[in-house]
Amino acid sequence: MPQRIAPDHLPGVTPSRQQRSRETTLALLTAGAELLHTRGLAELSISDLCAHIGATVGAFYSRFDSKEAYFNALLALTLADGRKQLSRLQPPDPARAGDLNRQCHLLVRGTVLWMRRHKGVLRAALVRSERGANHWSGFKELAQALSERAALLLPGGGRAGAASRTRSGTADARKTVAFGVQVVLGTLVNAILNDPGPLSIDDDEIAERLGACLVLLVRGGPDGAPRKPRAARGER
Repeated sequence: MPQRIAPDHLPGVTPSRQQRSRETTLALLTAGAELLHTRGLAELSISDLCAHIGATVGAFYSRFDSKEAYFNALLALTLADGRKQLSRLQPPDPARAGDLNRQCHLLVRGTVLWMRRHKGVLRAALVRSERGANHWSGFKELAQALSERAALLLPGGGRAGAASRTRSGTADARKTVAFGVQVVLGTLVNAILNDPGPLSIDDDEIAERLGACLVLLVRGGPDGAPRKPRAARGER
């Protein structure tokens, strides 16, 4: 759970006037995120959560109206950290040799690290979504933002005005990149929810393999055929 966050602005959190009270609120949120790594949300009791940091159950309910409100605050923190991590990605430079490979690996590695850090909250949100609770819409928006960032890996940055691309060609290329991101996220979600192996979300190798997978998908056309590299400057 990221630190240096003002919890008073989170949904479902009762604002605190004192710094010590705000620290207790953040400690409760941090403890919950950690405990969810090894248990489901249904198994996370308020009494266990409070005992974990030496707080009283009354202290919990003076800050959160319910367990649902508490989980919504955890979701908000997780999404805020995801947006923050995405904003930290440096704009790619496809003109540089080898940049596509490097940028794909950086994007995937950052995504894996974020999902690993919040895997308990993410798993709980996925389970609740399967049961009809709508806790996944914010993550869908974050995934769309990740796809848009990944589209910048395309020659010309995926922007309008790239003279070498037709409108339909650009749309196909962007869809290819979006599908690559879908494959990466789908694999990671499955690893968090089911952990089928051979690699888990905690294995560093999963980031390397998915990064290489994204490179191949981005370089491939809609039919899976490799794209021909652009001629170097001066070649005819």
